[in-house]
Amino acid sequence: MTTLLPPGPSTPRLVQAVSALTRPQRGMRQARDRYGDAFTINSPVFGRALVISDAAEIKQLFQAGAEVADNLEPNLGRVLGPGSLFALSGDEHRKQRKLLVPPFHGRRLAAYERIMTDETVREFASWPDGQEFATMPAMMRITINIILRAVFGADGEEFDHLRDLLPRWVKLGSLLAVLPVPTADWGRWSPWGRFNLMRREYNEIVARLITKAERAGDLDEREDILALMLQARYDDGTRMSHSDIADQLLTLLTAGHETTATTLAWAVERLRRHPDVLRALTEEARDGGKTLREATILEVQRVRPVIDMVGRKIRADGYRLGRWTLPRGIVVLVSIALIHDDGKLFPNPRRFDPQRFVTAKPDLYQWIPFGGGTRRCVGAAFATMELNVVLRTLLRDFDLAPTAEPDEAWHNRGIANAPAKGGLAVVHRRA
Repeated sequence: MTTLLPPGPSTPRLVQAVSALTRPQRGMRQARDRYGDAFTINSPVFGRALVISDAAEIKQLFQAGAEVADNLEPNLGRVLGPGSLFALSGDEHRKQRKLLVPPFHGRRLAAYERIMTDETVREFASWPDGQEFATMPAMMRITINIILRAVFGADGEEFDHLRDLLPRWVKLGSLLAVLPVPTADWGRWSPWGRFNLMRREYNEIVARLITKAERAGDLDEREDILALMLQARYDDGTRMSHSDIADQLLTLLTAGHETTATTLAWAVERLRRHPDVLRALTEEARDGGKTLREATILEVQRVRPVIDMVGRKIRADGYRLGRWTLPRGIVVLVSIALIHDDGKLFPNPRRFDPQRFVTAKPDLYQWIPFGGGTRRCVGAAFATMELNVVLRTLLRDFDLAPTAEPDEAWHNRGIANAPAKGGLAVVHRRA
């Protein structure tokens, strides 16, 4: 069957890579304006890849079976480990995902709300009154403390070590994840060498925590995710290996930390520039409501998606994806930013308008900050609750000052796109 792909930029691979890193939103929009809602790019990581932003084609891709379109390669597994959900495909991915779903739903999820509130109140106590400051570092501290407590259950020497180690590891790993892996190992003098040393530190800490948990003999009484993983069993009765547990915990720790913190910084940035929305949210919070706040969280994620792309690798030769006929092995990248910017799906898409989600929930094949299909982020509900709790506390305890300053630019951090100035804020503590 003849391959049929759309045209795309003809600039050299390196030029396309620099453009993707330095101006991710503008570059995608310019390509769409020139080539339409699908185009082919040349990526240093993926090679020739198809970028799509048509809703029907995205839905078809997300619903395709693993024998047709499976895990994106290369993927975050090369920094998170071979046992990470990001690294697994097919049946192995399904088996691991099945074990990880319970901690993030129902009663288990509700138990984490107190942790989220405690950590938010603790961090907010140090916020300066009436002075401009970047909120992103504070949001990073909140989210790392929340996910550490949710994963491991308590504080201690190992937790202090992880609080220091993980943010540095995530920052470096986010950059390395979008770059080719070098063939030579230069040890601690190279970025990958430093990254691997930090990973070994992490493995040693988690090994100690697993040993302590198993010796304590109280796993049945604990609510933390580590305890649940140590008790979890596959369908055949076998346990997760300690190395797989370490990889999965690292996945939860990193994925549940930076992306949520970045979204919170964007929320501050957006609300300060939309005083009518901010005023309505403040009044709602004082009255104990949440409808507009929940809609605002959805809208922040629509207009400021932290992650640019999700994707799949085609496993079948001659696969028909909408208008295109794809060869085996090609990567298909779904542009989250472009579908969120589609005026047919979201009228006046550049406008920040939470009201669009007050009475209508988003279609999860069109609003996709957490990806979609069988590979949708397993912690989406956890992250959404976290966003809600932090914003609720902010609106309850502070008056957030509006600003007439221009929008903060997008800053690429490797994996995540953050506000360039860190989500600047001026707050006044409410009596």
